[in-house]
Amino acid sequence: MADYSFSNIFQGKRIKITLKSSFCVGVVQRISSSKTVTLTNVVFVDNGRELPGSRLIFGHEFVNVEFTDDEDKKHGNIPEDHLKLSEFQPFKTFYHADDDDDEYVKFEVINAFHEKFGPAIMQIKKQHVVGVGADGVDMYKHGRLCWLQIATKHKVYLFDILLLGEKAFKNGLTMILESKGILKVVHDCRAIAGCLMTQHGVKMTNVFDTQVADVMCFHSETGGFFPHKVSTLHELVSRHLKLPSSHLSVLETKSQFTEEESKLWYKRPCPLPLLNAMALSVIHLQPLRMALLDCLLTDYVALVDVYLSNSQYPNEDLESINMEKVFDLPAELRLLDQMHCERRECAAKRYPTTDKGLLIRSGPRTETPLHTSPVSEQHESTEPTVEPQSAPPPMEADENAFPAFVDVATPDPVPDTTSEEVSEMSFGGGVKDLASLLMEVMA
Repeated sequence: MADYSFSNIFQGKRIKITLKSSFCVGVVQRISSSKTVTLTNVVFVDNGRELPGSRLIFGHEFVNVEFTDDEDKKHGNIPEDHLKLSEFQPFKTFYHADDDDDEYVKFEVINAFHEKFGPAIMQIKKQHVVGVGADGVDMYKHGRLCWLQIATKHKVYLFDILLLGEKAFKNGLTMILESKGILKVVHDCRAIAGCLMTQHGVKMTNVFDTQVADVMCFHSETGGFFPHKVSTLHELVSRHLKLPSSHLSVLETKSQFTEEESKLWYKRPCPLPLLNAMALSVIHLQPLRMALLDCLLTDYVALVDVYLSNSQYPNEDLESINMEKVFDLPAELRLLDQMHCERRECAAKRYPTTDKGLLIRSGPRTETPLHTSPVSEQHESTEPTVEPQSAPPPMEADENAFPAFVDVATPDPVPDTTSEEVSEMSFGGGVKDLASLLMEVMA
């Protein structure tokens, strides 16, 4: 266990090793108890020569170890065994951990009933709101459910349904998914709900669907228009949580799995990058729900502000109100129609329209704001009317853009991460101390 945990710390890290005769840079794949390190993508610094496959380096050859630039990690090319909160700032303020110094969101693989399953179910039952996700093969055709992800505020639980089987639902998952006291935040619940019902007889209740909420937000923002298509999870996270696209490449790739690539969910042990992708797909859901609720309540907040504004300053109309008229619909609330009309006019000018009258959300023509304050003056638009355009043809997927973690043909074995907890790790001394630790072990 100790050897595995130590190796797991360095796995996926790009390091520069000074040898007795040369320098090389590579990604740590394995550290064995016999003081050897297996590197992949090895490049010799002195001549730039790159060796395909893996290279075994013995500890007695080490002179020095350094960590290289983290640019590869920022772009998601190096898999990690934990999710760093500093890269997801919206969650740093949302997840109120007991320890303010918590730097990582933990995720745990549940693939057996002894030790882990019971405590995980008990912890989830204490929650009022959880994020729920699922992965498998042919999910929209009610195919095979392979993984079920449930995210609390402090940890993500990855339930291996292939290994746990029907017993997992009888021992607690059904109770959670059907509970009216636990709100389940899901992105596009159709596939998950269909698989759970047809395969396991589970009827999900008390669900907040982020995809539905996003369409309702757009409908309100545009004064009554609908978008020509629904949004993916990575589009919603980028739009409402303002996360950069470089942090969402894993989610985008996961949503574009082909039929053949989706069979990776059958692979056991599950590769670490896939575990990371599953955890990432649910840690966004709770803060995303809060952002969408704020958006849905925009009109309500604006009208309340008008109430407050008119009540706090002298108003001749208020003096004329008597008890008989106090329950009449106030003029302030009728501003909602005016707001929607203004937004509708603005949206018709900003977005191309399909022949069915739906707005092409991905191709706005201008940056004209769609939110109109109920107390603002109307401004005449100087923009010329633009004829509706047809929807642009969908972009073809680039096969070469698919990341390396879906390459199941790699000859190097993947560590059995499904049998151990993948927990948070924080190093107070930074990467310098971590490199020193590796040097001490390999000495």
